Amino acid sequence: MESLGIATMVLFVVALVFVFKTINVVPQQHAWVVERLGKYHATLAPGLNIVIPFIDRIAYKHILKEIPLDVPPQVCITRDNTQLKVDGILYFQVTDPMRASYGASNYLAAITQLAQTTLRSVIGKMELDKTFEERDHINTTIVNAIDESAANWGVKVLRYEIKDLTPPEAIPHSMQAQITAEREKRALIAASEGRKQEQINIATGEREAAIARSEGEKQASINRAEGQAKAILALAEANASALRQIGSAISAPGGQEAVNLKVAEQYVGAFGALAKTNNSIIVPANLGDMSGLIATAMQIVKTQK
Repeated sequence: MESLGIATMVLFVVALVFVFKTINVVPQQHAWVVERLGKYHATLAPGLNIVIPFIDRIAYKHILKEIPLDVPPQVCITRDNTQLKVDGILYFQVTDPMRASYGASNYLAAITQLAQTTLRSVIGKMELDKTFEERDHINTTIVNAIDESAANWGVKVLRYEIKDLTPPEAIPHSMQAQITAEREKRALIAASEGRKQEQINIATGEREAAIARSEGEKQASINRAEGQAKAILALAEANASALRQIGSAISAPGGQEAVNLKVAEQYVGAFGALAKTNNSIIVPANLGDMSGLIATAMQIVKTQK
């Protein structure tokens, strides 16, 4: 009876082990590769799966989630022979569990090495200043280069990101000095442009002021000329009007006698004025013949008429 109990216990243990070996539960976003007698047999999907114990063996277990892989920092040489320490991170995902199991002995190491060699090649084609500006170009180039080779390993490279670019200590100081000099240069150029614009504005203002003054002087001259012309015209019209009135007065009855009297008075007054302004005494040749002098003056008036 004791032997029968031991045998039953052994059979129970064997059955229990057989059940555990037969039934396998694969978690979500996982894939298990099964080998049958040392050869690839199947890939177990998430859920409940049954395998044959002692014949089938779960050889590889893969995670199908996106996996970040830290690429170790390395020193790269730029095109202008400057050492640059680059640190990055790679994101990939297993897309073919069978290829990931048998395509490479260690696809993680393969991806890491390929990322480092590709990074050195890309950095070597660029100058130091461009490496800081072309991060997106570097990331895209590395992803394309790795993804082409990683397809045989059942891995899809999603993206590569540069975490840090560390140049030698002397480089940041020289770059800062260059940036400072560039800023000072731009400041000097801006100041000179300001002075240039100021001189242009001053010259433009002076030109416009001179034009305005000349226009004012021109208008003033025109106004003066018009005023003088109007004054001359008014004087001429006044003289003409006076002459017309004199002529009308002469033509009127008694006008001729009035002219004779006026001429005689002016004649006598003229001799009187000459006597006051000269030491010599000027008298007519025939002082007693006053009527003859008046007649002579009237003859001159008639001649002028």
